[in-house]
Amino acid sequence: MPPFDPAYGYTLDQLLSITPPLPPDDFVPFWQARYQRALALDPRQRLTHCAWSHPDFECYDLSYRSTDAFEIGGWALIPKRAPVTRGVIVGHGYGGRDGPDFHLPIPDAVFLFPCFRGLSRSRRWPISDNPAYHVLHDIDKKDRYILGGCVEDLWLAVSALLALFPGVAGHVGYLGISFGGGVGALALPWDKRIQRAHLNVPSFGDHPLRLKLPTWGSAASLQNYQREHGHLLDTLRYYDAAIAARYIEAPVHVAAALADPVVAPPGQFSIYNALPREKHLFVLDQGHADYPRKAEQDKALITALREFFGGL
Repeated sequence: MPPFDPAYGYTLDQLLSITPPLPPDDFVPFWQARYQRALALDPRQRLTHCAWSHPDFECYDLSYRSTDAFEIGGWALIPKRAPVTRGVIVGHGYGGRDGPDFHLPIPDAVFLFPCFRGLSRSRRWPISDNPAYHVLHDIDKKDRYILGGCVEDLWLAVSALLALFPGVAGHVGYLGISFGGGVGALALPWDKRIQRAHLNVPSFGDHPLRLKLPTWGSAASLQNYQREHGHLLDTLRYYDAAIAARYIEAPVHVAAALADPVVAPPGQFSIYNALPREKHLFVLDQGHADYPRKAEQDKALITALREFFGGL
């Protein structure tokens, strides 16, 4: 057990009453300009057969080029027995990814599993793959901060998907957990090519509040940096998933936890509360932890996602 309350004293009603922070005046043009630059790039996508095997999918190694000529690696799954009618990008947590997920409840979909820059198959010096250091990479440079590059990696994953499978245009979804959930919230407002998204215990929400709450997660590194250097919000206010969420127009399904020692629940719910359009909430007892009802809730969440992505 952590030496602090992973629920932070909040009830569900209190979590649903959190008011997300306000954006800086140039938040929208900051992100729109980045998106337009990324959209103009050729991802040079490549698929090659890999060693993974599965009865329902053809498995491939994925590579494509993101911004800053960053080579992104990952995996792709193509259904064996059905025509591809949908495309889904799947983001990972801060622990990275060791392979593709085969259990996702979206039939007739091709899945891309990119590894965000600096992590897993996209490791590159001098970026650390340790979350405690990765989250600080270039944090003193608003336009160069690592999270912005990771958002661009997601946009270029969509470009790669549509280049490989142009027939899925208009039927593209995103699923992101923890780190990948926060990156998704930052990416979604600007990329209208993504029609539906699921964010599971998403990170990077409500930085002013997040910097005050004890945690085992990447926010602990941010808190240490803030104590030593200060001025952290000069950068982080442009990378706040709860601020970005207010601009998301696509339907979003959020799984948010009542207790979580790694991603504080107030940040998760701040993202959900900011969503202005169609949104769906699945409340987890805990996040980033084992707990008595975990298997039951995981099963119920899969059922909820099957229904939600039925509209993709």
